[in-house]
Amino acid sequence: MTAAPTDESTGIWATIREAPVPVKALLVGVFVNKLGWFLQVFLVLFLTTSKGFSDVQAGTALGIYGGGSVIGLIIGGSLSDKIGPRAAVMISMFGMAAFVLGIAYVPSYTAILITVALAGAVGQFYRPASAALLTELTPKNRQVMIFAVYRLAMNLGTTAAPLIGAALVAISWNLLFIGEALAALAYAAVAIVALPKRQAAAPAGPEDTADAVAAAEPTAGGYLAVLRDYKYVLFLLCMFINAAIYMQYLAVLPLHMKSEGLSTWWFSAMVALNGFIVITCELLVTKVVQHWPARLVAIAGFVLLGGGLAFYALPGGVAIFVIGTLLWTLAEIIAGPTMFAYPGMAAKPHLLGRYVGSAHAMFGLGSALGPFLGVWIWNNSGTQVWVWCGVAGAVGVVCAYFGMSNAAASDPVDEPVVDTTPASEPLPSESS
Repeated sequence: MTAAPTDESTGIWATIREAPVPVKALLVGVFVNKLGWFLQVFLVLFLTTSKGFSDVQAGTALGIYGGGSVIGLIIGGSLSDKIGPRAAVMISMFGMAAFVLGIAYVPSYTAILITVALAGAVGQFYRPASAALLTELTPKNRQVMIFAVYRLAMNLGTTAAPLIGAALVAISWNLLFIGEALAALAYAAVAIVALPKRQAAAPAGPEDTADAVAAAEPTAGGYLAVLRDYKYVLFLLCMFINAAIYMQYLAVLPLHMKSEGLSTWWFSAMVALNGFIVITCELLVTKVVQHWPARLVAIAGFVLLGGGLAFYALPGGVAIFVIGTLLWTLAEIIAGPTMFAYPGMAAKPHLLGRYVGSAHAMFGLGSALGPFLGVWIWNNSGTQVWVWCGVAGAVGVVCAYFGMSNAAASDPVDEPVVDTTPASEPLPSESS
């Protein structure tokens, strides 16, 4: 019988220190890549100030970028299953570098839209692949913690990126795109050097036929096979709801605070408060909640997220905004790592990339549609939008209860963990 995991075995430093070389490489690679995350932040400014396009044209381009990103997440999950995470990351990063540079030099608005769509799609191939590889290389009892570390690397990179981008823009817009291309190429170099290759399938003998059929069966139908997992479809709905209401802090909150006569500084303070708490506290909170059942973590997250946003509907001025922000920020640091680790817990092995890709795509779709829905409700119902966020959070609780497992990621397991440190070696578990 396997002993229960201890706090030491699933702690922050033990998880990082004992992670295989490819996992550490992924953490470094995504941090470097996010340091160059300029396109989405500066696209509207670039198109309006440097290219002379209208606000509507710039906003359309940003929307197309978001739509391309959702499609890219779906394709990336399929690529990860078919050709392996390493190859998917390399294709993503080399393609992103090329298309980002293209945006600065293509001659027409139509060409810019096409290039932006391709950059959005190809640039997201790496996310399901990276998450799938993290899942495959990390013991089950450490997966929530490793995803918390992964989120920290992404958050640190994306926090610094606008400052770096602003410095580059002060010199040249072209330098901004060159910088993002170089960041993508740096991640591609990490993939080439440190990530494991997928091994070619060996010819199956007669005695292997039954095993081969059993192994191939879960991949039949691609994403249709994922959709046949009805409980997981409920989890996908959780991801959509989570993102759609979470994004209201960027879409509706500034409008609400402005209507209350509060300056932009107060809204910036709420965003900064959220970022500071996530970066400084998420790993410490994860150290505790990683031992909770995944279903319980998600339910707690939805209660705090929906409740925190609904709190904004109350009268009370700045204090209401601060308390509401603290509540939904607590939801993020409690549930975020588990929600993004869960696809790997629920996935059939040969559909791991698709399970991860579909979850990321639903979160991306919620992030894209949420602001439109939120602003529309705000314009028609005012502060009732926050009540609807609370209702959506309650729906998320129901979906999490019926769609997620009650097991914890830190539950002990008897199967051996893949141990692969040579970066150029294929994973035994990637043999087909």
